Amino acid sequence: MAYRYLALLHPATGAQAPSIDEATYRLHPLRMQCHRPTTGCTLYASADTPVIVLPGQGLVLGHVFSRSGTPLTHARQFPPCPTPGDLRRHILDNCWGAYLIVQADPTHADRLTFQRDPEGGMPCLHRIADGSGFVASDVELPVRLGCYRRSIDWDAIGHRLLYPDIKTARTGLAGIRELLPGTRMDVQEGRTTLHAQWSPWDVINRQDPYASACEAADAVRAAVGMVTRAWAGVDRSILLELSGGLDSSVVGISLKDSAAEVACCTLVTPVPGADERRYASQVAALIGAPLDAQVMGLESVAHDFDVAPWTATPRVGMLQHATDAIMEQARHRHGATSFFSGGGGDTVFCYLTSAAPAVDAFRQRGAAQAIRAIRDLAGLHQCTVWKAGRLALRRQLRAHGPPCRPTDEFIAPARAPCAPDLHPWLELPGHALPGERERIFALAATQIYRESAPRAMRAHLRLPLLSQPVMEATLRAPSWMWIAGAQNRSLVRQAYADVLPQAVLARRSKGSFTGYIGALHARHRPRLREFLLDGMLHAQGIVDGASLEHCFEREPSPRDRSIGRILELCAVENWARHQS
Repeated sequence: MAYRYLALLHPATGAQAPSIDEATYRLHPLRMQCHRPTTGCTLYASADTPVIVLPGQGLVLGHVFSRSGTPLTHARQFPPCPTPGDLRRHILDNCWGAYLIVQADPTHADRLTFQRDPEGGMPCLHRIADGSGFVASDVELPVRLGCYRRSIDWDAIGHRLLYPDIKTARTGLAGIRELLPGTRMDVQEGRTTLHAQWSPWDVINRQDPYASACEAADAVRAAVGMVTRAWAGVDRSILLELSGGLDSSVVGISLKDSAAEVACCTLVTPVPGADERRYASQVAALIGAPLDAQVMGLESVAHDFDVAPWTATPRVGMLQHATDAIMEQARHRHGATSFFSGGGGDTVFCYLTSAAPAVDAFRQRGAAQAIRAIRDLAGLHQCTVWKAGRLALRRQLRAHGPPCRPTDEFIAPARAPCAPDLHPWLELPGHALPGERERIFALAATQIYRESAPRAMRAHLRLPLLSQPVMEATLRAPSWMWIAGAQNRSLVRQAYADVLPQAVLARRSKGSFTGYIGALHARHRPRLREFLLDGMLHAQGIVDGASLEHCFEREPSPRDRSIGRILELCAVENWARHQS
């Protein structure tokens, strides 16, 4: 089980917090260790959760590493800091990891502060009102204690369907919010205030770009290797989700000669499109790890699967649930303690498909660099230089659009699209370049990945490519460096050219589950139709029954986008039915 904690907040008037005993954790028989950072708050952490007690400075839950990858486990490894704020800034600037900082302010006896790590490795949900409430790793603990009763926030569900790729502080449960990665929450007199403490824009604005592609490639490889080896030293036994694509292969090769025992698992579908064994086997052989190839069935995949009790937002669909079950079984077979994944690699390695990099090149380095970027775009997208130049000019002259547009397919007309509840990273500085906008918008969306993998609560899920050091290393490389030589993710290919198999380095595309998703829809179509038309989303007036009926009556093409949308609606519907 991944680390769990619960901070119970209660008025500082001598009121007793509800007690936790082993009976409460009948399904999770853990010895609890109790810490009292201040009057009015009692914090419990499961016995296996690392807790660093910093005298006079509060607590750090989870894992913290130095910038060289050294685990920081004792108070003496941190410098003396005059104030709690100085300690938080020191950790942000000089450390990284998956952690939550909990502090009391010595100058304000009733103020508590919670600060979450930038990569979101330590989950953090909260509900605070009238001087009481909780901050927790998941919603199951407060529910079992009687501190919260599940209730669906239907407005949040509507927003989730309209803007499926936006990560916000709202969950799908009424009154439950999430402290977003890199954010600090102050609690005082029963009120909460939020402060963004780390943002990708800070990296771009405060650090000079790399002087050359060689410097950038070396920095990216150093950051990925350091982070991956640091986590391997903690976990010791790893199941690597190896797709055979560039991103998971980079994580895999970084595990070579690490301190951990590594096994690899790749997924194969019964329909063409996602068989990556040819590539995955080469990487597994290089790192000396067994490759476990698992075939994903069709009939056994259900749309009405059981939902994990700790989930607060609907993100897990049929594909994610099937993947989750296979990976969890493989972990048990190999005796692994954690999952490693290359998730987020496309985004963090600046895989852009627009002409924005050429515009960035012009604004940063002038016409000569812009011409080189246009030639790279032409080669990358297999078009003429004139077309690439025309698209770049159009992108240069076009005004910035909104960071996201509503996805209103199958949404009832009566529910007019609401304005998006934006992630803090989507608040743009006035001088933001088009390529920077696109990559940071995409980076904010990667924060939904952990919600899409409920196995992250059963065992640790490490996403090294979304760690703070890797994000910072890659953000310093301008967007046009990433398409040099007419290759996407060019800097990563350059960084690992001497160690990755040539077949992996040369890949311009990767396997797709599109065919498998289409086959799932075709096989389960009658049941999906009944599930949605008789469901809670329809009863709540969120989805439009007429448009759903029309969609199910026609025969979709294999790559019809409505198929993915149907499965997304089923994921939300299934989650809602499990909340009572």
